[in-house]
Amino acid sequence: MHEDRINALVPLQECLRYQFKNIELLGKALTHKSYSNEVLHSEKNNERLEFLGDSVLDLIVSDYIFFRFKDLPEGALSKIRAAVVNEKSLAGLAKNLKLGGYLSLGKGEYSSGGKQKASILANAYEALVGALFCDSDFRTTADIFLPQLIKEIDNCKDASISTDFKSHLQEYTQNKFSCVPLYKVVEEVGPSHDKQFNIKVIIRSQTLGSGKGRSKKEAEQIAAKHALSSFLNVFKKI
Repeated sequence: MHEDRINALVPLQECLRYQFKNIELLGKALTHKSYSNEVLHSEKNNERLEFLGDSVLDLIVSDYIFFRFKDLPEGALSKIRAAVVNEKSLAGLAKNLKLGGYLSLGKGEYSSGGKQKASILANAYEALVGALFCDSDFRTTADIFLPQLIKEIDNCKDASISTDFKSHLQEYTQNKFSCVPLYKVVEEVGPSHDKQFNIKVIIRSQTLGSGKGRSKKEAEQIAAKHALSSFLNVFKKI
């Protein structure tokens, strides 16, 4: 790698707070296939590192959310991971690192705005993760990239859980206890055009949550939400 290129990558390493032992890995992570085809006339591009980085990111996120969100079922964890390790999210993280400015692109990709394309940025971010993993180890890679991912994880966690508490609760109880939640109307209050429903959710003969809403569906979702936050303590007593 030319000295000018090495010097140009110094700010990125400072941003990552990591200095590559093998700077060629970093250079390859930032080399798009269009550049390797047009300029290098070789296969030296970031596609293999991208493949590796995708798996490393999956493991970083899985490891973190598994131990942080101990009350979430597998389905919810999978949705969070999928919402974090995807093109849109990773492209945003790449932009935070100003990764586009470090990319080597062919003339065609460059002229068509490749440095700002979400797909190219997301792939480069994954390749960067793969390169740093090859240059160090999993723990070092996680320590560097996890702080960038945590905000995305928290946002996705809130969105994922809020979509359908009933489904998450049912999935968990089926997997762990071979049963499904039972929802029971406790009370209906108000005139027919403005009713409020009070519903409780029962699991293994235990009432684990209750909710009030202007429809049965709304009340059931609220009850399921309460159950998801409380069932671990209750199940210890069952």
